[in-house]
Amino acid sequence: QVQLVEVGGGLVQAGGSLRLSCIAAGRDRELNTFGMAWFRRAPGKDREFVAGISWTSEYIGYTDSVQGRFTISRANAKNTVYLDMNNLQPEDTAAYFCTARRAGEPNYSTVPAAYSYWGQGTQVTVSS
Repeated sequence: QVQLVEVGGGLVQAGGSLRLSCIAAGRDRELNTFGMAWFRRAPGKDREFVAGISWTSEYIGYTDSVQGRFTISRANAKNTVYLDMNNLQPEDTAAYFCTARRAGEPNYSTVPAAYSYWGQGTQVTVSS
């Protein structure tokens, strides 16, 4: 079983920046060769794919609304994935969730059902 813990949410003014971190914990054999992603859920809306990254960081993808403003990265030696969010806007307000696929599934997916592990979420609130 892999546990994911998100850190770094908070309240920020429009135009500001935040960095989210997600730390994965588990057995060594579980923390190997898996894709990761960030999703978000705003009040009254469905869960939305934000950004994904493959195990080697060769493949990275973003939803259109954050392209050019958000950057996903990972440090496998630290079992950590990051989401750097710049020029935040009120419409970015949501609970952000880190998610990971099973070991041996190195690519990311935009589909929530492809992921086996989810964090508890961290709230990001952007004021206008």
